[in-house]
Amino acid sequence: MKGTRAAPAAVAGAFTAAQLALVGTGMGLGWDETVYVSQVSPHAPAAFFSAPRARGVSFLVAPVTSWSSSTELLRIYLALLAGAGLYLALRCWRGLLPVPVLALAGGLFGSLWVTLFYGPQAMPNYWVAVGALVAVGCFLRAQGDRGDRGAAWGLAAGGALMALMRPTDAVWAALPLCAALVCVRRWRQPRLLGALALGLAAGAAEWIVEAYVRYGGLGARLAEGSRIQGGLGWHLAVGDQLRSLGGRTLCRPCTSAMPDVAVTAWWFALPVLALAGLVVAVRAGRASGTLLALACAASAAFPYLFLIGYAAPRFLLPAYALLAIPVADALARVVTVSKGYRRTPAVVLVAAGLAVHLAVQTTVLEHTVHHSSAARRDYARAAADLHRLGVRPPCLLTGHQAIQIAFSAGCASAHTRGHNANTTAGRITREARSMPVAALEPSGDRPPSYARTWRPDRLGRLGVYEGYRAYLAPVRAAESHRS
Repeated sequence: MKGTRAAPAAVAGAFTAAQLALVGTGMGLGWDETVYVSQVSPHAPAAFFSAPRARGVSFLVAPVTSWSSSTELLRIYLALLAGAGLYLALRCWRGLLPVPVLALAGGLFGSLWVTLFYGPQAMPNYWVAVGALVAVGCFLRAQGDRGDRGAAWGLAAGGALMALMRPTDAVWAALPLCAALVCVRRWRQPRLLGALALGLAAGAAEWIVEAYVRYGGLGARLAEGSRIQGGLGWHLAVGDQLRSLGGRTLCRPCTSAMPDVAVTAWWFALPVLALAGLVVAVRAGRASGTLLALACAASAAFPYLFLIGYAAPRFLLPAYALLAIPVADALARVVTVSKGYRRTPAVVLVAAGLAVHLAVQTTVLEHTVHHSSAARRDYARAAADLHRLGVRPPCLLTGHQAIQIAFSAGCASAHTRGHNANTTAGRITREARSMPVAALEPSGDRPPSYARTWRPDRLGRLGVYEGYRAYLAPVRAAESHRS
């Protein structure tokens, strides 16, 4: 019995170990990670923080990045936190489902390549998923025992975690909870509605205050966020999400071929197994909890499947976390309901399916880690090349991929166009009079007008770009010859 109770903890520990073993600690920071980390790191000036972002990730990593620039230490810290978060989220479901089902749900969610890949990264989506699991589990516990104050506080904490990481995602994930508290008579509890509202408001408070300070209001910030994301509206992004399952961390634009059917099969099996889990729950007399989990999963996934014109697999992590509950329930039922001569084939079938699933997920993860690590090494090498060219702190980089390279080099970054526009050409040329400034462009692309007389230097390959060039401001270009 004790071994069974410890199963979720064992799953969480295995999840942490798998992150460290399969993703590793040597992968450099990605674009979004750089933005979040730079807000609290003394290593380089903070990168431009656009309207859709929230500062929850920056708060999460601050205990490490505020005093250390070690990416390895950051990865270990986040992997440990991710494992602890998964364990606490599963604990919130204790008493609602059998412990083996919870352990299987944690294993299913934690074994997805996208979960393993983003667990040790400074990104918000995994933590929205943890918050969603906590919120739904605590909601159901509080409904089952109206005297359980801890569950009410857990509901507030889950809402706060989601809103702290991504306020808009928190609203979508919490909509079914709010609807249930208002529309379902036997679930109407003003204290739970207050707890959820308090949690969401507490988590989003900084984001809302910043909206009025920097953007002129909440509506203005939401409108700016929509513009940056390509204009939120009716977009059928289901195909884009399918294309991203092959290991594309960002599919924008998403014009590549569909991955092999072996890579996407689990995605089509997911809703079928989730509905099977609902049938199991109906027969077990706990349909309402499963229905709520399914509703929250569907609500969390809806904007990323139908309202945004591009895809990233991490966007659906909250939905995957919630769907893992009924899927695990269905698979466990297949094994336990089979008796006699049917039991062995059922166990073999489920075990074989899970083994194939794990093999596919591990293969995609390995490919994604290799590709991402290689690209991020290129950025670190480019930063070293810029140092050799005389571009050292205090310095400023602009142009393509400037944010990642600037952080590696200890420089500030600035852009005159695009989603990260935060300066003007005149301001950049003025900065060039007092510090090293370089404009970065792929070979074949023309530099910006203010940099066309600047000296070009080859930086080599950067990710998918060959022949990358840095255009050095002329004053500093002359100084670099003397250094």
